[in-house]
Amino acid sequence: MELYGIKRKAPVFFQECVDSTNTRIKQLAAQGAPDGTVYIAAAQSAGRGRKGRAFLSPPGGLYLSMLLRPGCRADEALSITPSAAVAVCRAVKAVCGLGCGIKWPNDVVIGGKKLCGILTEASSDKNGLFLVLGIGVNLNTEKFPEELRPVAVSVFLHSGKKTEPEDLARELIGQLDGVYAGWQADKNAFLEEYRALCVNTGREVLADGRPAKALGIADDYSLLVEYPDGTKANIAYGEVSVRGLYGYV
Repeated sequence: MELYGIKRKAPVFFQECVDSTNTRIKQLAAQGAPDGTVYIAAAQSAGRGRKGRAFLSPPGGLYLSMLLRPGCRADEALSITPSAAVAVCRAVKAVCGLGCGIKWPNDVVIGGKKLCGILTEASSDKNGLFLVLGIGVNLNTEKFPEELRPVAVSVFLHSGKKTEPEDLARELIGQLDGVYAGWQADKNAFLEEYRALCVNTGREVLADGRPAKALGIADDYSLLVEYPDGTKANIAYGEVSVRGLYGYV
């Protein structure tokens, strides 16, 4: 993969197929890799999602992980993942011409199906906290396993057009670099853009299995919901399903 035009201090590595780009970045971090180091693959054999779930990573996707050394506490870094979702939406729009949304907290969706998953893993070394920001975009995938077809989509399946992975990788790295710089200056720099992209707002949801209505996104990126009895709550963690997305009916 030739990423012409990228000018940045941190290195970018590429391998056709790896076990997990997050795993590779962790290995590089242990060797002292600098802030902003990127590892890209065209396929993963052991991709991971939230709560240790397997993340299907067939050829045709774009799998990218970035090492972040933000110089802050772990609790101060929580907003980097939703900010990264904004960067993905920007990159897909710029390269593929497709407008995406974000299903809280950080799934990028289009046409009611999942286009991209983001997994951020935190660890530390002698230099303090570091984050591994992992992003998997379904780019040119032509067919998903039957069980995933109702919930997953690729750029190709949605638009009928193939995209050069190098083009999206180049744009996504640029967007991530810009968002990371903006986020370091202001942890809520992308809150309003995130709110505008969030597809949960105003929709019926299941918040940890309980029916509710999503009212909006709080300043800490938690999801504000209202239950049928009128009580309200801020959901910071847990599973939230949206009626009409991923098969919730």
